Amino acid sequence: MTQVSTTGYDDRFLGAAPEVAVPLPAPADARSTRELTYPRFTVLLDPARRLAAVTGVNIDGASLLDLPRAGQWRLDPRVPAGEQAGPAVYADNDLDRGHLVRRRDPGWGTPAQAQAATAATFVYPNAAPQASGFNQSKELWLGLEDHVLEFADATDQRLSVFTAPVLADEDPAYRGILIPRRFFKVAAWATADTQDPRLAAAGFVLDQSELIDVVEGALAVPRLGAFRTFQAPIADIAALARIDVGPLVAADVLRSGPPGDAEVRGEDGWRLLRAPADVYLG
Repeated sequence: MTQVSTTGYDDRFLGAAPEVAVPLPAPADARSTRELTYPRFTVLLDPARRLAAVTGVNIDGASLLDLPRAGQWRLDPRVPAGEQAGPAVYADNDLDRGHLVRRRDPGWGTPAQAQAATAATFVYPNAAPQASGFNQSKELWLGLEDHVLEFADATDQRLSVFTAPVLADEDPAYRGILIPRRFFKVAAWATADTQDPRLAAAGFVLDQSELIDVVEGALAVPRLGAFRTFQAPIADIAALARIDVGPLVAADVLRSGPPGDAEVRGEDGWRLLRAPADVYLG
């Protein structure tokens, strides 16, 4: 099979102009991370939490390929097993291995390149425990990249996307890890103005708090709980996840303000998303 470069996330993927360069976000505090590069994406692994602090992927929407799902979850041999949330976390319970960088996202280019890149997403540093089950809000979360590609005025249909669990100290303990209750995603693109391209970005939060119940080390998924997806200010996401997102705060489409509608506002003033049409892209 053709080898795909493992140089990882490219901060100039959205264009050569300095105005649209997006450095990979990094922890804003003293946490140490391991930088793991894969074809077209990078994971910053927090070894203390055994989960990613940040992932970044480059998506070429114009050459994405629809490939059959194929891949076996595996540990990354570059990292001690004790620093990865491996198969024991997910055995015989209601937790799913949730892809952070989606399987489909680096799957562009030639078929051989796309297959190699999508297979690389099946590593435990690119997974985080998510409650099993599915609802409209989780479906919306899983399709955010596709929605942004379709409706944002993005140059050459290119996106850089950053996703990770929010690693909070008060997350519930289970099988040697703390299970994250929230996840964040930030999508960035360059506007399709060849004369004066500018950076634009949108931030989102998935909340599974209602679906994670750990009592005396046992996990239960309440039947009446629900995933909730929000569009949130990127500044809020940076503070919540304790990461430095560089130019993405200034590029946030919410800084210009979405159409006012109190009914679709979630907690803390975030915009609760019930359908793709609720997403504001400027």
